[in-house]
This record gives sequence, C-alpha cells and structure tokens, in this order.
Amino acid sequence: MKQAVWMPIAEQEIGVARYPAGQSNPRITQYHENTNIRGYDDKVAWCSSFANWCMQQAGIAGTGSALARSWLEWGAPLQQPRPGCVVIVTRDDPASWKGHVGFYLRSDEEFIYLLGGNQLDEVREHFYPLAFVLGYRWPEK
Repeated sequence: MKQAVWMPIAEQEIGVARYPAGQSNPRITQYHENTNIRGYDDKVAWCSSFANWCMQQAGIAGTGSALARSWLEWGAPLQQPRPGCVVIVTRDDPASWKGHVGFYLRSDEEFIYLLGGNQLDEVREHFYPLAFVLGYRWPEK
C-alpha cells in the first residue's frame, strides 16, 4: 500500500465536533461503533475511535480499541513518518497509558502536525511537540 487511502476519508470529516453538554454528536457515536466503547457518546476521548473508523471506511482493519496507544501494536513500525501514517503521541508521562493518535501531515524542528479526531474537540489539524512522538505506524498490507 503506497498511498494513505484513508486520508481523503479523514479529510471529509474535518469540522465534525463534540456537541455541548446535554447533547451528543451522532457522527462521533458512529466512530465508536467498531471499538470497545461502542454506544458511548461524544464526551469520551474519541481520537482512536476516529482513526479506527477512517481505516474501516478504507477497508483496513484498525485496532478495535479506543485507547490511542493500542496503535503502537498495529501495523508495521516506520523509522520516519510518511504522509498519512498513524502517529502516536504521549499526553502526559511517556510511561503512562495516556496518549493521542492522528494522521501525519508534516513536521518541523519543533512540532508534528496531525489530522485527527478529538483535537480541540473536533476533527481538525493540530500540532504536538515532536518530543511527544511515541511511534509511526503503517498498515502491514
């Protein structure tokens, strides 16, 4: 697989956002459908659910987990990022279970820029310190 066929799918979702308290965005609930948090609303962390949904739409099996760090065991590791690859970053302590997952857009000396879900409560581009990167992954197919 040479191209990140899931990226056009992810890009179509830009702007999907968490609803205010007392409401839930049904699209985000749909992202959870093939994960271990099926039926949850948009108030739980949904970055991994979004990544799983995008992969499924592209015909690629994801992790089935709502944990961002589950992607560290998925596919094949990459030494360097490539457009659209799955990027896993730490949120707090690199040794903790917490993390975030998104799709690689670009990087500079200081930051990595990802397209992902639950980035400032919506599907959008956002940046993270390059030092927070835990891994880059690509489907094994």
